[in-house]
Amino acid sequence: MVSSISKPVLERLWTYSCPLTVDKTVCSMAWNKANNDLLAVGYGQLEYTKQKPGLVCCWSLKNPEYPERIFHTETGITSLDFSHLNPNLLAVGMYDGTIALYNVRNAGSSSVLDSSKVEGKHSSPIWQLKWVDKERVAGEEKGEVLVSIATDGRVVQWTFRKGCEFSELMHLKRTSKKSRKGAEAGRTAKQSEVLISRHASGQTFDFLPSDTNIYLAGTEEGHIHKCSCSYNEQYLESYFGHTGPVYKISWSPFLPVCFISCSADWSVRLWHEDQTKPVCTFQSSNKAIYDVVWSPTSPGVFACVSDGRVEVWNLAENALDPVIVYEPATPCVQSCLLFAINSNAVLVGDSQGQVTVFELRNMSSLSTEEQVESLKKLLNPIPAVDNSY
Repeated sequence: MVSSISKPVLERLWTYSCPLTVDKTVCSMAWNKANNDLLAVGYGQLEYTKQKPGLVCCWSLKNPEYPERIFHTETGITSLDFSHLNPNLLAVGMYDGTIALYNVRNAGSSSVLDSSKVEGKHSSPIWQLKWVDKERVAGEEKGEVLVSIATDGRVVQWTFRKGCEFSELMHLKRTSKKSRKGAEAGRTAKQSEVLISRHASGQTFDFLPSDTNIYLAGTEEGHIHKCSCSYNEQYLESYFGHTGPVYKISWSPFLPVCFISCSADWSVRLWHEDQTKPVCTFQSSNKAIYDVVWSPTSPGVFACVSDGRVEVWNLAENALDPVIVYEPATPCVQSCLLFAINSNAVLVGDSQGQVTVFELRNMSSLSTEEQVESLKKLLNPIPAVDNSY
């Protein structure tokens, strides 16, 4: 009997590309917070020794063949994000450590503000930046700040009321576990402390959705640290498991006690915030994983990209293997990805300057509640019953 259930599949729809983007690497993508049809894409160079001028393109669904806005930069783009409070403002992080703000309503290519002449700015590539809503900023009831992380090991908070002003949230340090006897039997607060020494390169961060005073930071040494904006002397917790640089961290949008990470060590790992070791490790190839993103609509689904490979996982149905593996016919590095906000689509950027839009088909038939329950079971497995006498 032939099964009528179709397998999950990625179906290619179209590609955003033009002559300006050829042979540039797509390093970052972000949706506009007010107009979900407007996509900002930052282009740079994958190889550090071959840095060239950068490019930012704002694409519209109406025209995938040429961007609505084009901004040229002196160095490669490494990260970008649209503001929530001012959706026309696009923040851009660059390879030389500069942050620039662009008004996408303006047709000109000049930035509104930049940090190039700010004393104490980042001195190395800004691997991620993000606008964060804060409950209290500078004595006001509500506000929005820009947070950035860079190779110089600093997590920095920026405000732009009077030019470019910043404060340092954390200067990341290398960590080593204290020797702990009986740690497996029961870990105490003192046993979970870490020794802090020397500088660590920052790679990625993500703020806890329910508390924007708490965030996770991933480092080049493979460690993840939970930090507080109000306490920059030491980490609240450190998570150990990756053996290579952590390229991306993301809290689950449906289950705030868990987060996911990807690394150069070929793996994606699932974590519970109360456990310092990963709950699950997902690995299906021997290639570095450059980006991982949770689905905004399906609690058990995430996608990740590597060199010549796109994977979609559905933890509610299979925690051992990806449900979709897509390998483009043309060899290139899949450098980053982004789920669509209002459709069942995923966008994949590559090292040839293309952003390809795929439709996700035949995914989970489970309800949102059922998928959340499956994720909870992964995080809190039922202990085996000992029937020995």
